[in-house]
Amino acid sequence: MTTVDFGELKKGMRARIASTPEPKDHVLRFHEMGLTPGTEFKVVKIAPLGDPIEIDLRGYRLCLRKLEMAGFEVELLD
Repeated sequence: MTTVDFGELKKGMRARIASTPEPKDHVLRFHEMGLTPGTEFKVVKIAPLGDPIEIDLRGYRLCLRKLEMAGFEVELLD
C-alpha cells in the first residue's frame, strides 16, 4: 500500500490512517473523534483553495485543515 501525507489526498480517494503524530491537544481531540490508526475514510470534498478537506468516516463527516493534520500518514485504498 502507498503511504502519503493527509494533505496529498484528492476528492474521491479512499484511505486508512496509518500513523498519527506525537500526541498534542489537537491530536488527542482527533483521536477522541475517531481518527485513530486503522480507521478508513473517503475524501468527500476539498475547498476551492485546497483547505479544508471534508472526509466521511464511521458514519459521519469531518472538515479538517491540512495544517492540523500535518504528521498524519495515510495508506491509499483502491
